[in-house]
Amino acid sequence: MSIDINTPESLGQAVRGSRKQLGLTQPQLALVANVGVRFIVDLEAGKPTLRLENILRVLNTLGGELQVEGLPTSGEVAGEG
Repeated sequence: MSIDINTPESLGQAVRGSRKQLGLTQPQLALVANVGVRFIVDLEAGKPTLRLENILRVLNTLGGELQVEGLPTSGEVAGEG
């Protein structure tokens, strides 16, 4: 399943929904993902200044992955070619 994420808030909602679907509490997810509980709280609240490394760790723990679409490839970058 794919979820469109375009704001920190939508990422937080997706993480919260996945966590609850898996039956995990915030402290349980934090423990398994090796991050602090405060990080999980902030992530689910949509805080925009969190470390990407930790976000990826949480997504991986939940069984998800980050995919980026729509960016130009190296041959499509302006001024090249």
